Amino acid sequence: MSAFDAEYEPSPWEPIAAEVELYEQSNGSAPSQLVGDQWMVLWTIGARSAKVRKTPLVRTTDGHGRYAVIGSQGGAPTNPNWVHNLRAHGVARIQDGDTIHDLVAREVEGDEKATWWARAMEVWPSYADYQAATDRQIPLFVLEPGE
Repeated sequence: MSAFDAEYEPSPWEPIAAEVELYEQSNGSAPSQLVGDQWMVLWTIGARSAKVRKTPLVRTTDGHGRYAVIGSQGGAPTNPNWVHNLRAHGVARIQDGDTIHDLVAREVEGDEKATWWARAMEVWPSYADYQAATDRQIPLFVLEPGE
């Protein structure tokens, strides 16, 4: 049994819940109002609730089964909730089109972060503006298949 078999609790912020619903109905073929045409849905397990949480994010991948998720929250002073969930549990599920990937999450720094950050900027150049807008270092997680 997977942790992702837990009950799904939609985001209390309606635009996020609506985007997840749109993604699931269209298998990601409809563009997102929040994160553009290249997007995916990140599933995490709530750190406190243990419920499945889903978040639409910019699709950043290396094309070899690995993804990156960037905790920008539009340059807000705090991390998005899913960052806490990944730090607590270390697992994620990505829905990329009609494909589901169960992955291990690890937060990266240094050269590895810089490489993934550059990849993400190709898809969503606003990440630079988001980092400039906040004093916190925006976290970046690499999601990859487990051993």
